[in-house]
Formats: sequence, structure tokens, C-alpha cells
Amino acid sequence: MNGTDGTRAGSALTGPDIPDIGHEIGEHNIRVFNLDIHNPVFIVSAALVVMLVIGTLLFPQQAATFFADVRVWTTATFDWFFFAASDFFVLFCFGVALSPLGRIRLGGRDAAPQYGYSAWLAMLFAAGVGIGLMFFGVLEPVTHTLEPPLGVDPADTETARAVGMSAAILHWGLHAWAIYAVAGLSLAFFCFNRGMPLTLRSGFFPLIGKSVWGPFGHTVDIVAVLATLFGLAVSLGFGAEQIAGGLQYLFGIPATAGTRAILIMVIIAIALASVIAGLDKGVKRLSWINMVLAGLLWLFVLIAGPTLVILATIAKAGVDYVYYLPGLSNWIGREDVAFVRDWSTFYWAWWVAWAPFVGMFIARISFGRTVREFITWVLIVPTVIGIVWMATFGGTALDQYFSGGYTGVADSVPELALFRMLELLPMTGVVSAVSVFLITIFFVTSADSGSLVMDTITAGGKMDAPVQQRAFWCLLAGLAAMALMLGGGMASLQALTLTVGLPFAVVLLCMCAGLYKGLREELAIQD
Repeated sequence: MNGTDGTRAGSALTGPDIPDIGHEIGEHNIRVFNLDIHNPVFIVSAALVVMLVIGTLLFPQQAATFFADVRVWTTATFDWFFFAASDFFVLFCFGVALSPLGRIRLGGRDAAPQYGYSAWLAMLFAAGVGIGLMFFGVLEPVTHTLEPPLGVDPADTETARAVGMSAAILHWGLHAWAIYAVAGLSLAFFCFNRGMPLTLRSGFFPLIGKSVWGPFGHTVDIVAVLATLFGLAVSLGFGAEQIAGGLQYLFGIPATAGTRAILIMVIIAIALASVIAGLDKGVKRLSWINMVLAGLLWLFVLIAGPTLVILATIAKAGVDYVYYLPGLSNWIGREDVAFVRDWSTFYWAWWVAWAPFVGMFIARISFGRTVREFITWVLIVPTVIGIVWMATFGGTALDQYFSGGYTGVADSVPELALFRMLELLPMTGVVSAVSVFLITIFFVTSADSGSLVMDTITAGGKMDAPVQQRAFWCLLAGLAAMALMLGGGMASLQALTLTVGLPFAVVLLCMCAGLYKGLREELAIQD
């Protein structure tokens, strides 16, 4: 064992090189106005976000230009890096799960899961991809079929549909969830098995020892907070756009920037109520509502839509996804540069930015699971759900286009794609209203979960910090999303995600090394 004497204190390792965690964390924490904040992580993170928000509001035109330039430069320069890193995360996860390391239990041999499978899946799914699938579930299959990647001729309808659906699933499948799994597994293992604080820095302990409690660790956690906040802001922006589009579609309310800003304010206010209610009463209940409503919406489209076509599409989409996965996940020699940079590279950066958020959230709810169970459920189950969702909603829209000649989805703006698809189904108004409500609940769940994660990091890994701190981060995330939308729209949010995602991808790669070393040490103790 590196840095341990192999003894146990509960489920945590002890020894001369494992610091007194309460002392190490406590010496950096200060109490102000009944807050328990980790200095300097809390102060520096909050100050950077506030300065960015103020600067964006004061100079919106310059901010929009700057963010646009940043996005172009980042995607053109580092597209290869995001692809290579994402592919590595998938291989790393499967390698760990299939190895003897997979039998290690998070929390120790006798640890029992805190949540059942259904509640566990509901929470990780709602936090991970809820808003995104509602926004892109119709848009991406249609867009990538009409403009297919890999140099496929759009006139070859059958191949274009296969590649287009596979490209849509690519961005919501194994690669996305492997990124989440790396962060989540590292956090869960070092917290539950080593007794370390639930922060990203803990994953570096096997590599650099006590240095994780110094400036290096502070920097890692600050980058994690910024990545979480801006990744969340992108999702809030997409959610606000789609809700505004739905309200305009249903009630004629103009979908202006002001309307989207007001929507973010209203949703953040609702999220604050969930924050106060706590994890079990807030996020857990909202996640159940999400899953039930999403399941009913899916069932409605399956029954009211072209049922046989949808079922055939689901079966074919899974096979096609596996078949085209090597080509779509490869960046070398690609001629479809627009797809590689504007879609895939942005997605990999977005998922990396979301990794602290989703990773820490699923870590907190995964106590008692084995490593193999964790990876299987975090990678495979959500990927299957994504395939079924894309094939149902996107497959319905594609059938409307190719069989019925309906171009409503193809000609619509992105935020209205779902509602245009629903136009040809029964009870359009009622189902569209339910969809708007579902998007809103997903919105609230993401805001609540994100504030929980940022609060945990900025409190030094403490999971019982005052509720006022979670409320603070919930409000700050909403303000950042509003400011950046007003100062350049979604392009600004996406550019910031790319900028923060780049250094954090390096952090995740290093965490893989630390996690592998820690798991090997744990297995040696068990054996």
C-alpha cells in the first residue's frame, strides 16, 4: 500500500501518509454569517463568476465577440484532444469493470446501498441528461440525417438515416456517461472507501499525497466549480429556450431574451424551494416526477405515433450505433469538419464540464454499489434509454418527413423541434403543455443538483453544509446563465463550456491514474 500501513478505521484507510482530514479541511474553513465556507475555493470561485457576470453585462457586445472567437479557436485547435480523451474514458471504464477491480464495493465489503435501483436510476438520469434529451431528442436525429456525417450522401436515404440516428445517439451514449463515471467513481471511492472529503482533489491523493490539501488542490476544486457552474448554465440556457419556445407555441408569448431571463428567474425560485427541502425530499421526489412524466410522454408517442416504425427503429438504432461507433468516435482523416467541431467537440467539452456536477451527484447516491455495478448502470442503462428515446422521438419525426412529406421539424428553429413533431399527433395542445411542464421540472432538478455539488466542493467536501450556501450557488448559477444569455446568447455559454472543459479534461485524465492506483491498493487489502 502506498502511504498506508494497511489498517482500517471503519471503511477508511489509515496510516502515516493519510492526513487528519478533519484538521486539513477545517483549517481552511471559515464561518461567516452562519456559513461554513472553504477558503479560498469558495471565495475565489464566487469572485471569478461574479466578475464574469458583471463584465458580460457591462460589455455585452465585446463579450459576444470574445466568446465567439474563443469557441472557434478551441474547437479548431483541440478537437483531437477532446476526441482522444473521450475515447480513453470509455475504454478505461470498461477495462476497470471487466477486471477484478470491478468487485470492490463502494463503502467497504459490508456497505448496503442507500437507494433502490429505481430511485438511483431516476436521480442519475434526471441530473445527467434530462433537459438535453428533451431539447435534442427530435432535433439531432433529423438534423444529422438530412446532413449526415462521415461523408454519407443525403440522397442515400437508408444509410443517411442509419448514420444520422447513430450520430445523435453518439453524443448521448457511452462517451457522455463514461466521462461522468470517471468523475463519479473517483469521488465515491475516495470518499466512501478512504474517508476523504467529497471533492475532486481527493482523487489525486495516490499521485501527490498531502499536496492535495494545498494550492494544487484548491486549483482543482476551483476549476471543478467553474466547470459545474458553466456546464449547468448551458443546460439552463437550452431549457429556457425550449420553455420559451413552448410558451410561444401554446400561448403566443414572444420568446425574447427577456422572456428567457424571466423564465430562468422563476425556475431558480422554484429550485430554491427544492434546495431547502433537501436531497431526499427535493431532488429525489422531483426525479421521480421526471421519470414518470418522461415515461408517459414516451409511451404516448409510441402509441400515437407510427408504433411499428418506432419499434423497428429502436432495434435498428442500437445495432447501427455499435456499427458506426468506431468511425464516429474517430477524428483522424475526417472530412466532415463542421460535424466534428460544432457538434462532437462541443458535446465532449460540455460533458467534461458537467462531470463534476453529475459525477459528484451520482457518487453521493451510489454508496454500497460495487465498482462493476456502478459502471454498468451508469454507462449501459442510460445509453439504452438514450437509444430508445432518440429512436422514438427522432424516428417519429423522420417518418413524418420521409413518409408524409411533413417538413415542420426540418424547417423549425431548434427549440420548437419537439413541438413541431407533436403537431401531427393527437391532443397536441395537452401533450405540448405536459412537455413544457416536464422540461421545467428537469430544469429545477438540474439547478438543485448543481447547487448541491458546488456547495459540497466549496465547503471542503462537507455534505452537511448550511442550506444557505446551496441557495447562494443556486442563485449564482441562475444569474450567470441570465447574464451570459443577454451577453451573446447560447454562443457565449457554449464558448465558456469549451474553455473550462479543456483544462478539466486534463484533470479527469489524471484522476483516472489516481483512481486506478487507489483501486489496486484496495484490491490488495481485500485479497
